[in-house]
Amino acid sequence: RGRVEENSSWRQDTAGTRGPGAEMTDTEWPVKRVRQTFIEFFQAKERRSHTFWPSCAVVPHDDPTLLFINAGMNQYKPIFTGTVDPKSPLAKLTAACNSQKCIRAGGKHNDLDDVGKDVYHHTFFEMLGNWSFADYFKKEAIAWAWELLTEVYKLPADRLYATYCEGDQHLGGTVPCDDETRDLWLQYLPADRVLKGNMKDNFWEMGDTGPCGPCTELHFDRIGGRNAASLVNMDDPDVLEIWNVVFIQMFRNKDKSLTILPGKHVDTGMGLERITSILQDKRSNYDSDIFVPIFEAITKKTGIRPYTGKIGKEDADGVDMAYRVVADHIRTLTISINDGALPGSDGRNYVVRRVLRRGVRYARQYLFPQGASYEAGFFASLVPLVVELLGEAFPELRLNPATGFTPEKVAEIVLEEENSFVRTLDKGIMQFEKFAAMDKDSGKLSGPHTFMLYDTFGFPVDLTLLMAEEKEMNVDMEAYTQCMAEQKARSRGEGKEGSKTVILEAEQTDKIANEMGVAPTQDGAKYDWASKGTGPKISATIKAIFDGKKFLDSAPEGDLVGIVLDTSSFYAEAGGQLFDTGKITTADGSFNVSNVQKYGGFVLHSGELGYGSIKLGDTVTLEVDYERRSLIAANHTTTHMLNYALRKVLVGSTVDQKGSICGPDKLRFDFSHNKPMTGDEVNQVQTIVREMIKAECDVQKMESPLSAAKQIKALRAVFGEVYPDPVRVVSVGPAKHSVPTLLADPTNDEWDKLSVEFCGGTHLDNTREAEGFCVVMEEGTAKGVRRLVAYTKDAAARAIQIAEDYEQRIKAADSIKDVPTLDQEISSLRNDLEAEPMDYARKEAIKKSIDKLKERVLAAEKEIVKAKAAAAEKWAQELDVTSSKFIVEVVDVEGDVKAMDSAMKVINTKAPEMPAAFLSRNKAGDKVSCLVVVPKALVGTLDAKDWLNIALGECGGKGGGKPDRAQGAAKDATNFDKAVKAASAYAAGKMP
Repeated sequence: RGRVEENSSWRQDTAGTRGPGAEMTDTEWPVKRVRQTFIEFFQAKERRSHTFWPSCAVVPHDDPTLLFINAGMNQYKPIFTGTVDPKSPLAKLTAACNSQKCIRAGGKHNDLDDVGKDVYHHTFFEMLGNWSFADYFKKEAIAWAWELLTEVYKLPADRLYATYCEGDQHLGGTVPCDDETRDLWLQYLPADRVLKGNMKDNFWEMGDTGPCGPCTELHFDRIGGRNAASLVNMDDPDVLEIWNVVFIQMFRNKDKSLTILPGKHVDTGMGLERITSILQDKRSNYDSDIFVPIFEAITKKTGIRPYTGKIGKEDADGVDMAYRVVADHIRTLTISINDGALPGSDGRNYVVRRVLRRGVRYARQYLFPQGASYEAGFFASLVPLVVELLGEAFPELRLNPATGFTPEKVAEIVLEEENSFVRTLDKGIMQFEKFAAMDKDSGKLSGPHTFMLYDTFGFPVDLTLLMAEEKEMNVDMEAYTQCMAEQKARSRGEGKEGSKTVILEAEQTDKIANEMGVAPTQDGAKYDWASKGTGPKISATIKAIFDGKKFLDSAPEGDLVGIVLDTSSFYAEAGGQLFDTGKITTADGSFNVSNVQKYGGFVLHSGELGYGSIKLGDTVTLEVDYERRSLIAANHTTTHMLNYALRKVLVGSTVDQKGSICGPDKLRFDFSHNKPMTGDEVNQVQTIVREMIKAECDVQKMESPLSAAKQIKALRAVFGEVYPDPVRVVSVGPAKHSVPTLLADPTNDEWDKLSVEFCGGTHLDNTREAEGFCVVMEEGTAKGVRRLVAYTKDAAARAIQIAEDYEQRIKAADSIKDVPTLDQEISSLRNDLEAEPMDYARKEAIKKSIDKLKERVLAAEKEIVKAKAAAAEKWAQELDVTSSKFIVEVVDVEGDVKAMDSAMKVINTKAPEMPAAFLSRNKAGDKVSCLVVVPKALVGTLDAKDWLNIALGECGGKGGGKPDRAQGAAKDATNFDKAVKAASAYAAGKMP
């Protein structure tokens, strides 16, 4: 398609007719104004005074279904699914608006491969959105969308088209036509611009089950002066969707039936990049002031020609595509890394790596003129510009309080990854060319070749796909996937115990609350226990029994079901702490609780009926396994102390918690740090924690207003966590204090001696109950993220004892005089050591001690070799070489070929015309060596290889070489004497 003719512009007074890359500073609608106008519009009182709810990080917190935040609604999922904690600030929202950072570069929603090829795909974008949580609905949402677009942004009404959901009842389905939305749009638009949309385009579902509903879209015709109804939703670049409004009014059940939700929500989204390009009268998102400054920087840094906005075959030199790739990808990299996604080999970290490597490849190949050389640092140098352009909208880009990342740190991470890839890029491209030539006849790059490019040269498979496409080849993805599966026998997942559980979704939580009239579970009793491992048995009433499909009146024996109670002393899994287990009993029944989770304020106890009966309305007794909880509490409280100790030891590093798991057997703690910890650093951390345990510090726990608790100086909060209000404060350390004293004097320097965190977990009463602490593992999980695994109580004592046992083995080994025996013990130590969980710092020291023992062995072996060679040379000097036409001798050097060679050199010097064969065996009888030399003058008479193999053949061995020199070996010396006789017989037969 050609560019817009001047008479198609609807903003003749603006910069609409300027070409791409032109100066954008005087536009009527700069992106900053577009964004702010949207937010202020919905914050107005006459539009429900929407709460401005800042964008969440693009790295999802506690949502395993997402690689990245990819829509404005993601952070509100707990509201839509009915799982929001009633104490959470989210639970108080009725209407909200914002501009959400979004990334679509992996998983189900992945635009990465399309970026650059056209003028509208992006991996990072902003989604303008407004939400109603059971407040206003269709009438207001549609009216305000129309008002903003036509009266505030002043888009021409005759270029707008609305769609509504036609449903699927006419096809035998369950979704009715959304006549209500159609009728509302007919108040603003003529009938020929209010269009039916199918289920694919106009019905939204969160997943196979869950909240869902019809949506309505607004489309804009860039051209105008025509009826473009036939082009709506036809992928026409000039008739594009600009606003989508989802009416979440139904729930999709597992049997595919639909239930009407009593609380109806509104979820809207409008891409900032798209509406900005329209308001600036640009035919492409990339021609707006969002991207032009980045293009200008690229031109300045590379010297390449300016951006001209061409695509496909018109972009003959590939430069415009590369401009779009680099500009898009540097935005994605800056945002994602700032929010905590670091280049790595798994999950979202691998997506970040793929984005950077794809960008580097395009920049290097297309943006540097002939003669110019791409140097690592090009991408990193663009980070400050992205921060300048987006920093006002997202202040965390200047200093992210959650990750501690500054623009300088983000640039440093980008540079490190650039350097890593650039080092292998040239070799990888050369290898790709070789593979492409090898696979050319088939027209398909083989799976093993594709995998090797990934595994050896760091080529993401999409980069290989792209390069193959440029050569008009395909890639055997099935074979590549098989290669990848074979290599991935390295799953790091640590499965949570008791994985069998029943799940409550929005429909069920809504039914429990509204139809069954059940109040959220009162679970404050979970804190009423003694952390030594005892606690009360409390009474409760069964309010609901659910088997995953339907609500029941009683629990069937042997089936997995979930029970909701009015009150509970069980801890529901949260914040990295695993759930409680135990029993729910009646006078004639017992229910074994194997998993406890919380959904929308309802604590669900999953398990199976052991015997008897458990019925709805029964009064039951709750028996928590407090001994198991005591083990978990020791690991949880110690995790807090570990977090504190890491910040004290790793001074100068931004140590932020990246995740944790506290179970009954161990604790696992992930944190930001850009290099492996040394054994000494681990020992320092360990010592601090052990000293806090030894100091017998009371663990302080109390609820506090969130705003007051946030003022405490020593507070550490977890990145991405949304805390309830009031929040539970947990503090521990040697400084005398209580939570009230922390709140009364929040800036006191004494609090620097404390671990202070927001935490709803169940903790020890005093640190002495942890008994001990031992770090058993330190490893990396992603670029810039380290992991410690540690034990407490008896497990810690065992790990320490194992280390002591190995230290004794090292002392014993040090006294071994026999070198082969010592070497054998060293091998045994190394093999055994890797399998033992023990004190990590001492394990590192033990490894160094083993290395020193090995050095001793190597030095001794070196002396033995020298001694053998000297003895062999002396023996050869004394050997009579005048009484025979050839020499066949046994050399007493334990089969050492080097010593035999030293002796042979002496013979060759004494008697250069004498053919010789040396044989040697070791005492163990499992090694035979043979060395043969034939003077060149006798090569026609004797053949060194034949001579060697006739001799070694008696011992089942063989060798190789040339007619004048050969050597070989065998592993069985039983027939050694026969080998010597065979060697003599061969020579005698050839030289009678």
